Amino acid sequence: MSKVQPRTLSGFMELLPPQQAQFERMAAILRETYSLYGFTPLDTPLIESSEVLLAKGGGETEKQIYRFMKGDTDLSLRFDLTVPLAKYVAQNYGQLTFPFRRFQIGKVYRGERAQRGRFREFYQADIDVIGDGKLDISNEAEIPAIIYQAFSKMGLRRFQIRVNNRKILNGFYAMLGLTDKSGDIMRTVDKLDKIGGEKVAALLTGEDIGLTQDQADEILKFIAIKGCNGEVLAALEGYRGRHALFDTGLDELRTVTKYLAAFGVPESHFAVDLTIARGLDYYTGTVYETTMLDHPEIGSICSGGRYDNLAEYYTDKQLPGVGISIGLTRLFFVLEDQGYLNQNLNTAPADVLILPMTEDLSPAISLATTMRDAGIRTQIHGEQKKFKQKISYADKLAIPYVVFLGEDEIRAGVAAVKDLRTGEQVKLPSVEAVAHIRRGLEQLNRGTPIRDRES
Repeated sequence: MSKVQPRTLSGFMELLPPQQAQFERMAAILRETYSLYGFTPLDTPLIESSEVLLAKGGGETEKQIYRFMKGDTDLSLRFDLTVPLAKYVAQNYGQLTFPFRRFQIGKVYRGERAQRGRFREFYQADIDVIGDGKLDISNEAEIPAIIYQAFSKMGLRRFQIRVNNRKILNGFYAMLGLTDKSGDIMRTVDKLDKIGGEKVAALLTGEDIGLTQDQADEILKFIAIKGCNGEVLAALEGYRGRHALFDTGLDELRTVTKYLAAFGVPESHFAVDLTIARGLDYYTGTVYETTMLDHPEIGSICSGGRYDNLAEYYTDKQLPGVGISIGLTRLFFVLEDQGYLNQNLNTAPADVLILPMTEDLSPAISLATTMRDAGIRTQIHGEQKKFKQKISYADKLAIPYVVFLGEDEIRAGVAAVKDLRTGEQVKLPSVEAVAHIRRGLEQLNRGTPIRDRES
C-alpha cells in the first residue's frame, strides 16, 4: 500500500512540544491578566451561517473567507472574533449584564496568500467592553492598560502603545473641507510607516483621492506633529475652536492619556501618534496600535479602538464598545524568529519522572498520586527498558527531576530524588521529597516566556 506524504498546509502553524509549551504559557498569561480585570471568557463557534457572518458583506473580507456548502446550508469559517461577538451580544442581549466585558482566545481563518509571518489559520486574543447605549471613556484607557500589563508579564519590555482619536482626524479633515474623502485619506495615511511620506503624498494627490498639493502638504504637516505626549497635545490645542468634532476628540484624547497614567502605564510605553488611524471604518473614537521598538518593520502586534455600534447588522439597539486584538500566532512567530523566546523556560511535560525499580508498581503509583495531589506534574516510566534509556527519555523531555524507587527505598520509606540539571541526589521520605521538589520548581518556573532587554 502506497503511503501518503505527511505535510502541513501552507499558512497553518504546527509546533513541536517545547514551542507549544511556550505558546500555551503566553496564552495562559493573557487569560490570567484579562480575568484580573473582570473579563468573562467566551467561546463562539468556528463555523457560522454565511448569512450571519457576512451580514456587512463586500470588501476584502468576503474574498478571503473560507466558505462552503454542507447539503443545502451555506457555511463559513469565522475570519475574526469581533463579528461573532456582535452576533452573540445581539442574540443574548436580554440575558447579558452591561457593560459586557468578554475575552476570547481562539482560531480564525483567512484565505489570503500565505507568507512569512502571515497565516491562514491563526489565534487571536481579543478583549472588548460593550455598553448598552453608552460607554464611559475610562474603558478606552483601561483596554490598552491591560495590554501593557499582559505584555509586561510575558517579559516584553521594549514596546509602545500608540494612541490617537478618529474624531481628531475627522474634525481636521472637515476643517479642510475633505469630509467626504476622510475615509480614503485615513486609509492612505495609515500606510505612512510602510511606504513613507513621499509615496503617501503621491497617493493623496493621485486620481483616486484627488487632493491638491497644498491639501496633501497640510495633512502631512499635521500628522508629523511629534514630541512627548504633552507637547503633541499642546500643539493640537492650536487647532481648537475650528471644528466641534475635533475639539471633542482632543478632549477625549487628553482624558485617555491622563487615565493611562493613572492605570500605571509609564509614558515610555504609550505615545500620542497622529498617524494612527486604523484601516477599518467602524472605529469612531480612540484607536491603538502596539509596536516593538527594536523591530518597527514588523508592524503592529496588537491593535484596536472604539466603535459606536457593534451589532448594527443584527439589532437596532445601540451597542457601543471598545476592544483590542492580539494576533497571537503571528506574535509568537515573530518572537521566535527574532530570538525573543526564553530558551530557559521550563517546557517539560512533567516535573518528575518516577522510575520504578521493582516488578510491583503499586508503591510508584502511590507516590505519583501523592505528588499529583501536591500539584507536581508526575509521570511513571513503567516500560521495560534499560535504565540508560529511561534517563535518556527524561533528558530529551527536559524533565527536571527523576525519582528512583527500588526495594531498598520502599523498605526504608524513602524516595531517591535526583535533580537532572545539577546531578544532586538525595533520599527523603515522600512528604519531604514533595517539599524538596516544590522548592526547586519554584525557582525553575520563575522565568517569563519572553526574554527582552530593558529600555
